[in-house]
Amino acid sequence: MSEPYILVLYYSRHGSTRQLAKLIARGVETAGMKARLRTVPPISTVCEATEDSIPEAGDLYCNLDDLSQCSGLVLGSPTRFGNMAAPMKYFLDGTAGLWLNGALCDKPAAVFTSTGSLHGGQESTLLTMMLPLLHHGMVLLGIPYREAALNSTQSGGTPYGASHWAGSDGKRPITTEEQALCMALGKRLVQFARK
Repeated sequence: MSEPYILVLYYSRHGSTRQLAKLIARGVETAGMKARLRTVPPISTVCEATEDSIPEAGDLYCNLDDLSQCSGLVLGSPTRFGNMAAPMKYFLDGTAGLWLNGALCDKPAAVFTSTGSLHGGQESTLLTMMLPLLHHGMVLLGIPYREAALNSTQSGGTPYGASHWAGSDGKRPITTEEQALCMALGKRLVQFARK
């Protein structure tokens, strides 16, 4: 049996969501568990496109074994009109086999996002990512208000999960509060995965 790990699964178009994923992974590893960073391939709206099984750069594409064997899951996507991005939804739509055999039941899960505008749907995107996780029987974790950064943030960060306001050009840096909340979310997931 392989070493227990938290799967940090994300889709990132311009890099901000990937930066959050790396911070959450650091929180996981600070808490003493391995983090496995994985992404999903883009999809084509024009035709059925194919991708190599290994991307040219960045983290590996997630497969169903990565998902079924994890001790916990953190799911991240940029916001698209208040919803998760299509590539993440497409990937999740392909997990019916795991749903049928209950492979993810009772495992802890959390969500994170990055938005272009401050009121661009951070919380609604986090909620949309929670729905398939609930159908899989996962135990959802948010960020409790005991995390001081949740009370002082002026950009990203919600009780529903970690978030970042990247700005319309995607170049706003991740704030100290957003970083702290990402790390806290990773650590909290480990705490529940161990239980």
